[in-house]
Amino acid sequence: MPDLLLELRSEEIPARMQRKAAGDLKKMVADGLVEAGLTYEAAREYWTPRRLTLDIRGLTARSRDVQEERRGPSTKAPEQAIAGFLRSAGLSDIGQAEIQSDPRKGDFYIARISKPGRAAEEIIAELIPAVIRAFPWPKSMRWGPASARPGSLHWVRPLQSIVCTFGPETEEPMVVDFEVGGIRSGNVTYGHRFHAPEAISVRRFEDYVAKLEAAKVVLDADRRKEIILADARNLAFANGLELVEDEGLLEEVSGLVEWPVVLLGEFEQDFLDIPAEVIRLTIRANQKCFVTRVQDEAENLSNRFILVANIEAKDGGKEIAHGNGKVVRARLSDAVHFWKTDQANVPDLGLLTASAERFGLDLAKPLDQRMARLDHLGVTFHAKLGTQGQRVERIARLAREIAPIVGADPELAARAAVLAKADLQTEIVGEFPELQGAMGRKYAALQGEDASVAAAIEEHYKPQGPSDRVPADPVSVAIALADKLDTLVGFWAIDEKPTGSKDPFALRRAALGVIRIVVENGVRLGLSDQFSHAATPILQGRLLDLPTVDLLSFFHDRLKVYLRDQGARHDLIDAVLAAGSHLISPSRGEIALSSNDDLLMIVRRVEALGKFLDSEDGKNLLAGTKRAANILAAEEKKKTRIADAVDPGLLAENTEKKLFAAVNQAEKEAGQAIQNEDFSAAMLALSALREPVDTFFEDVLVNAEDEAVRANRLALLARIRAATDQVADFSRIAG
Repeated sequence: MPDLLLELRSEEIPARMQRKAAGDLKKMVADGLVEAGLTYEAAREYWTPRRLTLDIRGLTARSRDVQEERRGPSTKAPEQAIAGFLRSAGLSDIGQAEIQSDPRKGDFYIARISKPGRAAEEIIAELIPAVIRAFPWPKSMRWGPASARPGSLHWVRPLQSIVCTFGPETEEPMVVDFEVGGIRSGNVTYGHRFHAPEAISVRRFEDYVAKLEAAKVVLDADRRKEIILADARNLAFANGLELVEDEGLLEEVSGLVEWPVVLLGEFEQDFLDIPAEVIRLTIRANQKCFVTRVQDEAENLSNRFILVANIEAKDGGKEIAHGNGKVVRARLSDAVHFWKTDQANVPDLGLLTASAERFGLDLAKPLDQRMARLDHLGVTFHAKLGTQGQRVERIARLAREIAPIVGADPELAARAAVLAKADLQTEIVGEFPELQGAMGRKYAALQGEDASVAAAIEEHYKPQGPSDRVPADPVSVAIALADKLDTLVGFWAIDEKPTGSKDPFALRRAALGVIRIVVENGVRLGLSDQFSHAATPILQGRLLDLPTVDLLSFFHDRLKVYLRDQGARHDLIDAVLAAGSHLISPSRGEIALSSNDDLLMIVRRVEALGKFLDSEDGKNLLAGTKRAANILAAEEKKKTRIADAVDPGLLAENTEKKLFAAVNQAEKEAGQAIQNEDFSAAMLALSALREPVDTFFEDVLVNAEDEAVRANRLALLARIRAATDQVADFSRIAG
């Protein structure tokens, strides 16, 4: 079967766009071919800084013939309706249609349309120009004289050539001929712009790859990454160093070169006095280079760095390395200036007294000065939620409330909260925003803060994603929770909630962060109380209201996502969250459930329920309780009378008497176990209901003729439902 080779070659494609663009090209072309009636065996995309390439194998040479039957109007329909049917079916006369009969609707017209298949090359010639013109670049441009005309071609950078060949392995492939934006397709491409600028004729994918390689172009981005990583490791090792690996930088650099050449650069030892993170980010951000460290000294960077060139220089890369070194030294000189400036007094120190008094800051300390300055300048956090200073005040207040719950010292928690955002006013964070928190921790340590306070300044932003670790130190936990809860409560209060895929303030990530911190640290936290504490300073004196139920529901949705990712069944999660939805009478000594705002307890109940239902007792009890719930639901719907409580005097059968006694015992034991937060014991207590429930349904007719007996037996079923409902709503469990 034939193969298709497509290459779109242009000027430099930004590295951050290449992988997605190649994937978009594959999807758009493959989907278009299938929609047109073709099939293929395999498709793979490739990319370099100057080209997007698609290799499609086993493409059918022709689309199938299609027979379509289209139903038309009644034979008695008005002439206008029949004319419309003829146009839509492509018929010139109603005599070309058939008549079919329907026993109920009478006679109607049928058009049988035959669509012959089309040659693949014809389909490709139509499809590729359409794909090129509709390509979803985040940013694109027009160029040349044609750019002034309406409908001129847009591309990320000027498109320079198109290769499109098609044919089987055993024959000479054809060039699929088409034109788009003044560029005609062909079988000619070009290699490395410096090493091999001459034209290259290609036939199919295998010789295309080989000829590009000979012309100093490595087509496969993953192979370029492997080359860069292996050569960088080897070059570092040969110089007594280790490469500090950086997957994100490796991905970016592989998109900057077509022929990677790894070199070693150098800067002065004196620059190593500044923090390693600052050195790494300076070199990474400005020169896209990797740092190295002394072998077996994980904490100590060396003054040598790895750069990746796109050319094999005649001098072995000495001038390239030297030029990069000059730029690195200039950037590191700036970093040294930032580092020293951040440890000196701010220029407007005399204006910060009021802010210092407000937060209890020591203006002899550099980081305290930065916090005072953040407040004094009135830097806005959000137009409806006040300044950063006001937000820090709220976080500190909330951190004090949370500290005893998580085992943290309230004074340390408050101090950490006050300094948590101070590094926003440092020069280094201004230059490298990604160092926010990390630099605050370093500066806090330099001015002698408690180790827990310093750690919390960095860790309160965590976790920043599902793979990021959660803070474990109690002070860090208190600040992280306070920070995230203030964000969530604040944006809920001003009705700035996530909608659909839009979440500009990363509120889903904040909620998931709260969930992970609570669950993974085993923290008992009543969310409703914390919402109230967080909302008080936000709502004070303002015509705002906090939709607590809505916000708690949002947390439950995030918790479902978290638990499903952990392997929990969605129906068990729903069952636990719905527990207590049926009223329990305190007059019978039953436990009234609190709202589902204790995330840790929800997780533990889901875990216990899952283990219970994996057992034979659990499966059988589930069947019995679901039967009871279904009968109850049906009778409630019919408004059948159900007694308020079970009357032992109306229990005629020995079986129902045993069930009543078993329910009383199980309810009591399960309730006590829940009070002790021992959900496994609660499940064990409920498992005692298995046999009496089964026997009850075998021996007893619930819908007895005697109305009082029937109401009493339905009340007994309600007791079964209430007993299990202490842990979960069994009616929501599948099976």
